[in-house]
Amino acid sequence: MYLPRLRIMRERMDLTQAKVAALLGIDQRVYSTYETGKREIPLRHLVVLADYYHVSTDYLLGRETK
Repeated sequence: MYLPRLRIMRERMDLTQAKVAALLGIDQRVYSTYETGKREIPLRHLVVLADYYHVSTDYLLGRETK
C-alpha cells in the first residue's frame, strides 16, 4: 500500500529516512520500502508515526484530510 503522506510528513519535519527509521528501531532500507509501498507498514509503526507527527492514523492512511 502506497502511503505518500509518510514522505510528506517526514519532509515537513525536515527528517531523513534514517532518523525516522531510528525512531522506529528499524533499518533505513526497511523504512524506505514503507514510503514506496513495496512493504506494508506494521500497525505499531503507523501508530508511533501518527503520535510523533501529531496526526491521526487515518490521516497517514489518506482516509482524512486533517
